[in-house]
Amino acid sequence: MTDLSNQPLEQLNIDEAARPKAPPVPEATDRHRAQGRQLAAIHRHYLMEMAQIGAVLARIEAGDSPPEDLKRIVLSLDMAENFRAFGSLCGRECQILKFHHDIESADMFPRIEAAGGGKFRAVVDKLKAEHAIVHELILRLDRAADALMDDPSDANFRQAATTFIKLEEVVRSHFEYEETELAEAIGYYLGSV
Repeated sequence: MTDLSNQPLEQLNIDEAARPKAPPVPEATDRHRAQGRQLAAIHRHYLMEMAQIGAVLARIEAGDSPPEDLKRIVLSLDMAENFRAFGSLCGRECQILKFHHDIESADMFPRIEAAGGGKFRAVVDKLKAEHAIVHELILRLDRAADALMDDPSDANFRQAATTFIKLEEVVRSHFEYEETELAEAIGYYLGSV
């Protein structure tokens, strides 16, 4: 995995133009597609949690909430802990909560690749690379929240807000790509998520 820790925030982007398209699954039915769309329901849960972080940032900016609220919410969210757990960077406390990306990277993606005869390899590789970017952004948001809590300065608030906005942008794009490209494959090859 590429070390993203030294890349400037503005360079932690998902190259949407380089995203491969998944091949169609001609045998997939509407029922298969509906089963594949279960992934979108899981993603909606994570996006609702992200909205909580955005609301806390808005309250901090308005002066209605102390910066430690951001840290508490960031660390308590399933999404943050799932993404933090991705890879080998998470300690024991994150092991239970790494479910989402572990399922995708260790189980769901390889099963789709195998069942599809390797036709989905390029899409899966791109999704895994995007997981690494999301993970790095989660780590940076955690550090930015720490800095904001230690020193609630305008500069630290701007850093936390900028990092969160970048994370939200990347996650929304990633989720949409994953849902669009894998819905048929998930439903047809796996039956559901």
